[in-house]
Amino acid sequence: MTQIEKGPAKPLVGRRSFVAGAFALGAGVGLSATGLMSRSDEPRSQDIALRDRDLKFIGVEETFSTPELLTLNSINEDHIAFLEEIGLADLGQRRISDMDEGGLDVQILSAHTPSVQNVPGQEGIDFAHRLNRQLVDGPMASHPGRFQAFATLPLQSPEAAADELERSVRDDGFLGALTNGHIGRKYLDHPDFEPVLARAQDLDVPIYLHPGYPADEVFDIYYRTTRTEYTQEYQDYIFSGSGYGWHQEVLTQCIRMIAYGVFDRFPRLKIIVGHMGEGLPFYYERIANDMGEPTEGSLEKPFEQYFQDNFWFTTSAFFQDELLQLLLKYISVDRVMFATDYPFAGIKEGTDWFRAVDLPRQDKEKIAFRNAEKLFGITV
Repeated sequence: MTQIEKGPAKPLVGRRSFVAGAFALGAGVGLSATGLMSRSDEPRSQDIALRDRDLKFIGVEETFSTPELLTLNSINEDHIAFLEEIGLADLGQRRISDMDEGGLDVQILSAHTPSVQNVPGQEGIDFAHRLNRQLVDGPMASHPGRFQAFATLPLQSPEAAADELERSVRDDGFLGALTNGHIGRKYLDHPDFEPVLARAQDLDVPIYLHPGYPADEVFDIYYRTTRTEYTQEYQDYIFSGSGYGWHQEVLTQCIRMIAYGVFDRFPRLKIIVGHMGEGLPFYYERIANDMGEPTEGSLEKPFEQYFQDNFWFTTSAFFQDELLQLLLKYISVDRVMFATDYPFAGIKEGTDWFRAVDLPRQDKEKIAFRNAEKLFGITV
């Protein structure tokens, strides 16, 4: 297999220290979303806990892997064992049981970051096709109605990626595609990827912007330290990923896509962003105000309008009432969708949290499943 960039080199560690310290090494924001809930939340009463038990759920960011993909994207054997332990490669009864326990009706599957997008040439093209077909012939066939999927794309070959997107949507019923951070030090606003964006727009399917790890030089400047007395095993790696860096990375890509005219060239392009907006709600007014004036002469719309017209957002792994309320302050409830980030966050933790959220029933149905039904053209 072709050697690809996997991010900064990592030391080998023992199984115990790996599991204890690397909970976020896969593609999520932690194994348990409990720690993300507001520390100030009072214990919820029995009545609140039982609220909206009949609510349907579609999970929009739900991760999977395969033995082949684990070998490609894992750091070492300990990492593979860890990801297998949490069920990342299980696409059968364990996953279905977790869905049933939490009341999650449908998972929209996406491949573990960075998937195959750094694999060049025919090898990457074949790998992406193989992963997509494994879903069709495996869990989607074995458990009809319970699984949908985002296509894995060989983004090092943009024309082939566009063709694989179209094939997977038209032939296999996939709902769009998911990307993972930079592609060979380029973001989706780069001209190389216009065939993929154009095809997504023509097919009327979204692209989900999932985080990816930074390029080596970015990692060295932003996240690495020479003060080894302050660095625990994997600390820098997690710092650059789920501990902080991922969320800034996705938001940066969103701002790039707006500022550099992606949505003027592709006005019907649909983009999904996870993790409660990747920090956007906190920065929304600052971004809109400060980016508005310098882009007045180059963009066709006010800067913030693109967030309203071209973006959807999910709750993946950020099960916090106050963050949801902040997101809804700036983004229409019609553009927010439920997700858990399974298996890096618990399904039941996510659905129990959302059932207890204090929102009108109509709005809760929109977020839980109706917005996804409308965007993807599916029915629970």
